[in-house]
Amino acid sequence: MYNKIQYISQGSSIDEQLLNIEQVLDAGCEWLQLRYKNGSKGEVLQLALSVRKIIDNYNCRLIINDHPEIVKEVDADGVHLGLNDMPVAVARVIIGNDKIIGGTANTLKDVLQRHTEQCDYVGLGPFQFTTTKEKLSPIVGLEGYKVIISQLNELQVTIPVFAIGGIEQEDIGTILQTGIYGVALSGLITRHSQKKQLFNELYTLCSH
Repeated sequence: MYNKIQYISQGSSIDEQLLNIEQVLDAGCEWLQLRYKNGSKGEVLQLALSVRKIIDNYNCRLIINDHPEIVKEVDADGVHLGLNDMPVAVARVIIGNDKIIGGTANTLKDVLQRHTEQCDYVGLGPFQFTTTKEKLSPIVGLEGYKVIISQLNELQVTIPVFAIGGIEQEDIGTILQTGIYGVALSGLITRHSQKKQLFNELYTLCSH
């Protein structure tokens, strides 16, 4: 199944992105979502090609944010789509049936939509305020996760749901207790000075 810790890449330039990505790969990252919002499509492709060369030396899946055609071009493992991005069905035609498609969600209705669209997993958030993302959707919070996971169980809808948005290490235990499948992290990992130790702690947290 999927790794329970997703790292969403950060950096305002290709060099900064690559530096952060190499550091997290060396630290034990096994699921990388390449997210370079302020880069042009050409720059995202250039970055993805560089990451593709590096990542082959690691046991890590590569998911590209927003660009299914880049997934196809660099043979990444999948794509992650926002609610206002390309329709999932169109992305599926581009990347094929053997690749992963993740989708962003903010409400129960969004999660059900993603399930109907046959996304492979959902990133549900934001958990709390985060500066990583502009145009932030309404905060979901711990109670929101509890309610949505409970409703999914009642409806017998099964899809891996990842919490995302402003999550700190001390939040993860209580988030996972809601029945959430895993967590997507960005700033916490990027700014941590002991990344290898952090990943060991995160994987231990998620194995309980």
